[in-house]
Amino acid sequence: MRTALLVVWIVAGAGAAGFACEDEGRHAPRSPMTTSRVVGSPEPPAPYRAVKAFPNLIVEQPLTFEQEPGAGAYLILQHLGGWAPPGRLLRAADDPGVDRFDVLLDFGPTTIAYGLDFHPDYVRNGFLYVGMNAQLPDETHVTRVVRYMVDRRPPFAIDTASALTIIEWESNGHNGGDVAFGGDGMLYVSSGDGTADSDLNDRGQDLAHLTAKILRIDVDRPAPGAAYSSPPDNPFAHIPGARPETWAMGLRNPWRLSYDRATGQLWTGVNGQDLWETVNLVERGANYGWSVTEGSRPFLPGRKLAHAPLTPPTVEHHHSEARSLTGGLVYHGSRHPELKGAYVYGDYSTGKVWGVKVEGGRKVFHREIADTPLQLTGFGLDSAGELILIDHRNAFHRLVPSPPEDAEASARFPRRLSETGLFASTPDRTPAPGAVPYDVNAPLWSDGALKERFLAVPGLETIEYAEPNGWTFPDRTVLVKTFLYDLADDDRDAPAPIETRLMVKEQGEWTGYTYAWNDERTDAILVAKEGLDRTFRVRTRDGGGRDQAWRYPSRAECMVCHSRASNFVLGLCTPQMNRDFDHGAGPENQVDRLHRLGFFANEPPRREGRPRLADPRDASATLEARARAYLHANCASCHVEAGGGNAAIDLTAGAPPHRLGVHLTPQQDALAAPGAKILAPGDPEGSTLLSRVASRGPGQMPPLATNQVDDDAVALLRAWIAELPDPGPPPHAQAPSR
Repeated sequence: MRTALLVVWIVAGAGAAGFACEDEGRHAPRSPMTTSRVVGSPEPPAPYRAVKAFPNLIVEQPLTFEQEPGAGAYLILQHLGGWAPPGRLLRAADDPGVDRFDVLLDFGPTTIAYGLDFHPDYVRNGFLYVGMNAQLPDETHVTRVVRYMVDRRPPFAIDTASALTIIEWESNGHNGGDVAFGGDGMLYVSSGDGTADSDLNDRGQDLAHLTAKILRIDVDRPAPGAAYSSPPDNPFAHIPGARPETWAMGLRNPWRLSYDRATGQLWTGVNGQDLWETVNLVERGANYGWSVTEGSRPFLPGRKLAHAPLTPPTVEHHHSEARSLTGGLVYHGSRHPELKGAYVYGDYSTGKVWGVKVEGGRKVFHREIADTPLQLTGFGLDSAGELILIDHRNAFHRLVPSPPEDAEASARFPRRLSETGLFASTPDRTPAPGAVPYDVNAPLWSDGALKERFLAVPGLETIEYAEPNGWTFPDRTVLVKTFLYDLADDDRDAPAPIETRLMVKEQGEWTGYTYAWNDERTDAILVAKEGLDRTFRVRTRDGGGRDQAWRYPSRAECMVCHSRASNFVLGLCTPQMNRDFDHGAGPENQVDRLHRLGFFANEPPRREGRPRLADPRDASATLEARARAYLHANCASCHVEAGGGNAAIDLTAGAPPHRLGVHLTPQQDALAAPGAKILAPGDPEGSTLLSRVASRGPGQMPPLATNQVDDDAVALLRAWIAELPDPGPPPHAQAPSR
């Protein structure tokens, strides 16, 4: 009989040391936080900002905005689930004051539509092509392109009986499903790899299937018994075993496909996996590398390429600045002459918008043009050819020039820690009134640095309590963490502060800023956006010293670990905060205290029902609880569903045993003996999870923000793996995702 592996959130003793705020006693009322001056950004503002284009038109979760030829209207695809069915097709009048829409099609409870385009002769024939994904009665999922006929007379209704499936393929996640007619009259169709993870079916380099490709088909001259034909000049049409519809390949999940008639360019944006989002100017016969590569970087180099050489992406964005890329279109309007001919695209997660121009095969322009609070699902053009940004929440926006006051706000951003208004005394590191010091159960390993933490919620605004992931904070919240070392060349009694890091929420997005302390310990200076490297002589346990390389992270690096999967805040979650802390009037549970002072907008559960992490260094806790807590704190911001970790594992403390990577073969460098697994019960040396934590350099884990091995953690994980029972074979499940 196999022994079940326990799933443990907790079990740790209470008690914590901390610094106190004068007015934060047990019975004091909550003080409003009013002194923070951390507003805006220190960087020069982007040239544009977003404003509503149709202020009275509210459409929940729109995906497209397409001008309907000859009808004085726009067609909008809408979905009503969480990136899942159901979906509808709407029509809204071409009128700046429009405040309503008509429902043309309801695709039903098992179908979501992604993209649409009009036949080149739409004004005469009314042929509308829609890309969608549907669940069949046998629970199989397929992506398909369906042609509908739109009546040529008002009110331009759609006859549902006219639906004709043109092409379809099995796909359950990373579905592609966008469509665009080219200047050659051919219909181009995007397809993803068809899975919800790291190309589980190995389709990225498989020419025998329709997945992970841009397809090119002829819908006007169908083959006998079919609704389309494959043009004979398609690049793979004469390769035995290859799907002749293929135009380009090696694409994980193309999100948005557009053809520009003025330049003849076909563009797509591609959602990345671990670290990179890409934009591709699609070329005939190109192989973009997935899943051997992610963009231009190695991903699963052991897999076989269908053909070489690979075509690099036109643009790559690291996940620190883009986390779910949304393809766009080429702009030819008159309002923004500097953008003429630029492909404008954005990011769903960060709201950033960029423009890129390619002329003669060479990139001649590329820059960020706007930083918006929008959840961008697509781009459209109005009847004047001007850009429309589609916000997934409920609205459509335009770009307008940023006003001068944006630049003035940038100049006012605090360049010194003492200017932030977050401290009552900066040299003493005393938080300002209204700020709340806190501690966590399982701290992130930071090469042995000590840490002080507090949070500053503006005014008397409230936090949305949730578990087990991070809580949701209002805009202008600031999270503050100071790192300290006992320096070998410093004879002062107290450890020296070397860095204070701020996480700031504005326009619904988190941004990281870091300040480097001066040698006098009186103040800290804002580090440039590129980050900074220094070396300190740190006192060791034996009284000696060692050189400690210290990285002050760039703005981009801050957001690598603060991932969407963890709601961007790491320590501010129930499993970490569910512990006692002394704020000056004796220990009190931190969650209880925040609730008592009115910080939560909703009621947290009773203490005994809350998840709680163990302290990995608390020998009184179980080995299982300590090891799982360490992995949760140091690894789970990436190694969790949708967290960006390539390994198909979940290292959160509450994850079921089969999600820990037991018996899974590493997909990257093993850093261990041949035949090693991610996690091999009873075999520490055969577990790459341990070898990565125990190494520094290529392949180390965590990959950032540490230059020293955590020897205590290595010993802990080694002992845990040695005693780890085998949980048995995992159940199999798969779900669609963007």
